[in-house]
Amino acid sequence: MYEEYFGFSKRPFSIVPDPHYFFLSAGHAEALAHLLYGINNEGGFVLLTGDVGTGKTTACRRLLEMLPTGAEVAFILNPELSVVELLVSICREFGIRPPEGPATNQTLVSGIHDYLLAVHGRGRRAILILEEAQNLKPELIEQIRLLTNLETNEHKLLQVIMIGQPELRDLLDQPRMLQLSQRITARYHLGPLSREETARYVQHRLSLAGGSRGNPFPPVTLKRLYGLTRGIPRLINVICDRALLGAYVQEKDRVDLKTLKQAAREATGQDGAPRARSAVYRTSAALLVLLLAALLTGAFLYWYRPWTGPQPVPVTASPAPQAKTPAVEAKTPAVARTGLVWPGDLRQANSAVRLRYPVKTLANRDQTGGPLRTGRQPGIAVPSGPGQPGPSAPDEQTRGYDPGG
Repeated sequence: MYEEYFGFSKRPFSIVPDPHYFFLSAGHAEALAHLLYGINNEGGFVLLTGDVGTGKTTACRRLLEMLPTGAEVAFILNPELSVVELLVSICREFGIRPPEGPATNQTLVSGIHDYLLAVHGRGRRAILILEEAQNLKPELIEQIRLLTNLETNEHKLLQVIMIGQPELRDLLDQPRMLQLSQRITARYHLGPLSREETARYVQHRLSLAGGSRGNPFPPVTLKRLYGLTRGIPRLINVICDRALLGAYVQEKDRVDLKTLKQAAREATGQDGAPRARSAVYRTSAALLVLLLAALLTGAFLYWYRPWTGPQPVPVTASPAPQAKTPAVEAKTPAVARTGLVWPGDLRQANSAVRLRYPVKTLANRDQTGGPLRTGRQPGIAVPSGPGQPGPSAPDEQTRGYDPGG
């Protein structure tokens, strides 16, 4: 519709993987180099992975144009099949006549084997290309591996190119896929375009389409285009195609920012930039969640450790043992209880008091805490013990001593 308006001979931004429009970015050049190495090395498996819309299929079809003549190629676009259905599809793509009677694994594999030997005898090679290989079931992968066992002493009779999304790498990294993974002679992961490559990609396709009005995408629009597409070629094609249509409807020679944003909303159903749902972003988000969980767990253990851990056992110093006089401990309770002292016990009681209290302090205080009076005190009745006469008044030993003190 807008081709004539802008002077294009064909639509420049078709989403069909046309090798004619193949743009050799740095990543696509590396991908082709790895694919060619794997094919020319006659290895069993070649692996190409990449995010959705990065140009894996276009690169693979460009590879087929670069192969020398004499290659027999079979394309399997939908590998979500049973084992028998997969073998039947391979036979159909290679042009192998199906066996008579019911198709079984044995009869189908036998027919493929005979065909591969015939191709090798003519000096040609057979290549099987599996698209969307991340959807392959484990039993299908095992059957494909068994097909690559068909070989001569020097050459593999069948080479397999597996193309898929990043999940394919995760699938082949599983321990049960070790035998197949070891047979991969070349592998490459194709990423998106850079900002500069995005601008050159748009110019490349416009030039091949033969536009006569120059580049309808000014630099500011191309800069915003990269932000909207993150360098994914398929998204670039879809949004640019819509943007050219919008400029044609508005009779504009250039795609401005408003037209580009409107085209992005119509093409992707989003108001902002569509996010490339790549495995890199998903992995980064998962790692961020794990890191946050680890930080929260560490903070919880740090702050609540005094309450959840074992409590320290308090240690108290035991009082030092004091030397005790057996005679004093035996008689002192009687002194404290009755306030009376037998004459025979008076010397021992005074000795106990002198041990516990300084003499000067004891001599200056009475029972009430006040100072004692000097001189002779009123007599204290001291009963006499057996065989001992009691004195009529306190003697010199009791002077200044209060039994109740």
